[in-house]
Amino acid sequence: MSEQRILASSAVMAAGTVVSRASGFVRSALLVAALGGVLRADLFTIANTLPNMVYILLAGGIFNAVLVPQLVRRIKDDPDGGDAYASRVITLSALFLGAVTALLVVLAPLLLRAYLDGRFLDPDRVAHLESIVDLTRWCLPQVFFYGMYVLVGQVLNARGRFGPMMWAPIANNILSMAMLAAYLLVWGPVGDGPARLDALDTTQETLLGLGSTLGIVAQCLVLLPYLRASGFTYRPRFDFRDPELRHTLSLGVWTLLFVVVTQAAYLVVVRLASGGTAGGDPDGTGLTVYSSSLLIMMVPHSIVTVSLATAILPRLSAMAHEDRLEELGRTVGSTLRTSLALVLPFAVILPVVAGDAAGFAFGWGGGEDTAAAFAPTLALFGPALAVFTVHYFMLRGFYAMEMTRLVFLIQLAVSLTNVLVATALVPSRPAEETAPMLAVAYLSSYAVGAVVSFVVLQRTVGGLEVPQLVRFLVRMALVLLAAGTAAWLVELSMSGLGERPGPLLALLRGGLAGLAGGLVALAGARLLHVREVTTLVDTVAARLRRG
Repeated sequence: MSEQRILASSAVMAAGTVVSRASGFVRSALLVAALGGVLRADLFTIANTLPNMVYILLAGGIFNAVLVPQLVRRIKDDPDGGDAYASRVITLSALFLGAVTALLVVLAPLLLRAYLDGRFLDPDRVAHLESIVDLTRWCLPQVFFYGMYVLVGQVLNARGRFGPMMWAPIANNILSMAMLAAYLLVWGPVGDGPARLDALDTTQETLLGLGSTLGIVAQCLVLLPYLRASGFTYRPRFDFRDPELRHTLSLGVWTLLFVVVTQAAYLVVVRLASGGTAGGDPDGTGLTVYSSSLLIMMVPHSIVTVSLATAILPRLSAMAHEDRLEELGRTVGSTLRTSLALVLPFAVILPVVAGDAAGFAFGWGGGEDTAAAFAPTLALFGPALAVFTVHYFMLRGFYAMEMTRLVFLIQLAVSLTNVLVATALVPSRPAEETAPMLAVAYLSSYAVGAVVSFVVLQRTVGGLEVPQLVRFLVRMALVLLAAGTAAWLVELSMSGLGERPGPLLALLRGGLAGLAGGLVALAGARLLHVREVTTLVDTVAARLRRG
């Protein structure tokens, strides 16, 4: 696939992701306005995070990484285009996820004990513990619908229908925003007052938990019409002795171990994060600050990296199947540079404008002090994005070659680094530094992952166009130095607005700084002939002219 075709294939996905992430950004801002950024917010954030964590632990790695290469092969090789194989997988997955979800709802209190700081068991936290248990039970049915959404979406991706899976989360975000708007209408914003540390009552728990779960249900259901339009018709099949299904499950063993170590590391992160707010410190930072800052970092990742990686994964799988490893390496290398061309400016400019970005995102409803607590964590996630992008692309190459055991070993190093750095830093720092220290651990772990995975994949496929990558990075370093300086000068020139100027003034200052940095980056890329940037700009301009 040429670079132009890869960009074209990812355009629809990127468009859907822009809208999806924008609506997700609004949802996160509404959450902080409604619940704050400390203890009350963490009750909901932890409860609403657990279903996705449990789903990934149980089935997410197999669905995301193993299933697409297998579906591509079955679509090419089977007389029915892989329909019977996909039906078997859907049937088996639905039975498994349904049984597990019901069991988890019953065992929710025991599940939470693994994820919560021990202070949640103190007598003065009885109401908070009851609140988070109730919220978790409302949210756990999401496990089933997360699985079905990803499974149906991967069937669509394998058939070349990339757009629906990227657009579907918008339905979830719309329902979640409506739920949070209803909460704000009834109870109002929490601001920077003492209510940020209170437990939720039963009505609030029902609204928040049920609204969140209905969003995931809608996200799954909107894919079904597209599935039928793709030519696939689901028929329940219980003949699970299919040899190819056993092959998929055997590949999934290493992927399951991959997600086990990943989620074990995240369990440590959640537990440490819950300790940042469990003590009731109004300045403490916990999972809400960490996950909301990570969400902002994931905006360019989802728009750029995921779209490009999803577009090339079927082609990479075909190259691996036909033993064209050198071509696979060239494709991974060129697509990585294309992704970094957009990711790196964001990674450099975000730390410069982090205070204003946090002020605009989370400073509504009188929460300027709450928003300021997000800035250090948000700044650290800027450089983390760059190393995460490299690691992410390298793993796509390994997955295409079905080297799941090697991926597990690499992820083991990543997760161990995350746990070691987090447990070394967080307990020794005050509660307000909990989320920033967790971001440092995240950055450290994926720096290790990026280096190890790049070196190993390069040796495996015979090259990743390293000379081109070095030339690209040298030129981009000069461009980014100029872009970061331009953004910083704008911030400095408007420092008279104050450290916490309110959401709209923060948007003005941060927006102008980001715009200045972005324009300088584009001009510098043109001047230094950074082809990856100029190709992107020319492609977008051509599409706009045709539009």
